[in-house]
Amino acid sequence: MAIATIEVDRNAILHNVNYLKQLAPSSELIAIIKANAYAHGKLGVAKLLADKVDGFGLARLSEAVEIRNANISTPLILLEGFFLHDDLNLLIDYNIQTAIHCDEQIDRLQSEAGQNLLTVWFQLDTGMHRLGFRPEEAIEKFTALANCKVVRKPINIISHFSSADDLTSSQTTKQLAQLTHFLDSIADKTLIGKCSIAATGGLLAWEQSHKNVIRPGIALYGVSPFDYPIPELKPAMTFKSELIVIRQHKAGEAVGYGQIWTSPKDTKLGVVAMGYGDGYPRNIPENTPVLINGRRVPIVGRVSMDMIVVDLGANCQDRAGDEVIFGVKDSLLKRLQNIQVLVVMNF
Repeated sequence: MAIATIEVDRNAILHNVNYLKQLAPSSELIAIIKANAYAHGKLGVAKLLADKVDGFGLARLSEAVEIRNANISTPLILLEGFFLHDDLNLLIDYNIQTAIHCDEQIDRLQSEAGQNLLTVWFQLDTGMHRLGFRPEEAIEKFTALANCKVVRKPINIISHFSSADDLTSSQTTKQLAQLTHFLDSIADKTLIGKCSIAATGGLLAWEQSHKNVIRPGIALYGVSPFDYPIPELKPAMTFKSELIVIRQHKAGEAVGYGQIWTSPKDTKLGVVAMGYGDGYPRNIPENTPVLINGRRVPIVGRVSMDMIVVDLGANCQDRAGDEVIFGVKDSLLKRLQNIQVLVVMNF
């Protein structure tokens, strides 16, 4: 192997999808596979779940086209919407749905005179203040969108929580109230399609937010959005590499850049094929453990671009080529999303 490798357990993903469906049995499930399915490999995950979910959420048009070109017909939604330089014909030709969150997008749609219809999601800013129309302008903008000839009716509605992972915050209930007020304010109820505000945090902790559509992301892959684990979720990723070499190391000697760690005793050090170039944090805390041959050993010294060093202990029996497994938490998962590591779907 000798390189950073992500191994994905397909059975864990299937288990997580089934568990999340049980939490919201009356809701459709849109599986979020943006950022290369949180580093789990979007094509592999999409093929695995194509007939098991109601749609996939993506960030970029190029991602959606790639999924379609893999002969996957499951509904696709661009959560960031289309960009002004995008070719709208691609959305129609590839049957890709899109969020609508700004005036410029509506202006673009108003200028389209084609006969083919585009399925859209009107994005309401209930408090995230990142994308979407503010509540005071939302009815006007929703009406303008409904008047676009190229837009299919009814129009779906989407929003996003800012603090669903904080169970003590009142922000989530305020955002739900904003969404309810907006829906009540639409005079022609036949224009209202599906409604979605619950991503992973809302799905797991705020049952009243489930609405017609849930949008789990990180939970699909077995990671909790909270500062505590969710026992029912199974981690799908194993992030691993291997020992390059084992070296004798004397007491009082330092190792690595900056010599930030000095061994208090004679020991054996293992050099591992992993570094910040593979997505592993350069500023990892001292003594962060990795798993080798069933036991935890600490990382020592500074993480290099493609190597780290671990203290194996003077009496270790480890050998070059032995597998090294790294813990995967939310913070590390975010780093891995755009790293070119080998992704293996474990079938």
